[in-house]
Amino acid sequence: MSYCIETRGLSYHYSKQEQVLNNVHLKVPEGTIYGFLGPNGAGKTTTLRLMLGLLKQQQGDIEIFGKKMSSHRMEILQQLGSLIESPSLYGHLSARENLLIWQTIYKCDKSRVEEVLKLVGLAETGKKKVSKFSLGMKQRLSIGVALLHSPKLLVLDEPTNGLDPQGIIEMRELLRNLNREEKITIIVSSHLLSEIEKLVTHLGIIYKGEIQFQGTLEDLKKARSQAGKIVVETNNNPTFIQLLSSHGVSAVVEDRKVVFPFLEKEKLGDLLSEAVHKGLKLYEVSPMKEDLESIFMEITNQ
Repeated sequence: MSYCIETRGLSYHYSKQEQVLNNVHLKVPEGTIYGFLGPNGAGKTTTLRLMLGLLKQQQGDIEIFGKKMSSHRMEILQQLGSLIESPSLYGHLSARENLLIWQTIYKCDKSRVEEVLKLVGLAETGKKKVSKFSLGMKQRLSIGVALLHSPKLLVLDEPTNGLDPQGIIEMRELLRNLNREEKITIIVSSHLLSEIEKLVTHLGIIYKGEIQFQGTLEDLKKARSQAGKIVVETNNNPTFIQLLSSHGVSAVVEDRKVVFPFLEKEKLGDLLSEAVHKGLKLYEVSPMKEDLESIFMEITNQ
């Protein structure tokens, strides 16, 4: 597998007492939308700032496009777009005028301004001043600035911060389109876990400066289901719980269903067969479905 971003042994501290990152090995596959998650203070923004060269590396390596950030910084940054924290825009200018300023800085063709306006859905804003834009429009324009020089990689820190539900949906569709149609790899950090779940293909979860999980969303849910719980709906929950208890399995009732720890197939099969033999009716047997938010909360012990 080809990686767009790869870090090895990345560590960082602001002081001897404040270790922010500890031996972070991050792998972002090329062509993916990678969700980078963690509670406040976990090290997300510090990691992204190190990737962008906004902080000086202290320990470890960062490779982007297969090249070390420490020795190919300018070459890498020319192929990278980013939005970290709040957007920097000129409120007294239109969207087009803002992009024309950045087009001069990036030295790209003027035709790219019109292409980007269409990409981010702002082609019809005309002479409207950015100060009159909604927060969602400002966020899209900021991403437009990051896209002007046709980057291969987009790094976004909280792109949906402060957006209303419609703005969040528009941002999700924009990022999906950029990934699918423009073939841009995207790494996005966000607190909106339900939104991340709908958007990303891959995940990295960081907690107290260390990576707790890395892989596809499907892999995460599969791993959690195997280490998770079983849900059984019966016609007599007390009797079924008593049966489980006789086999050393503790259980509780949630939403009128019996919930107990994951068991191996053979043991589960024997228990269910015994339950049917005792006259119990089983209406449902399934692994407990966990959403990203509940998995995240458990991993980060919150």
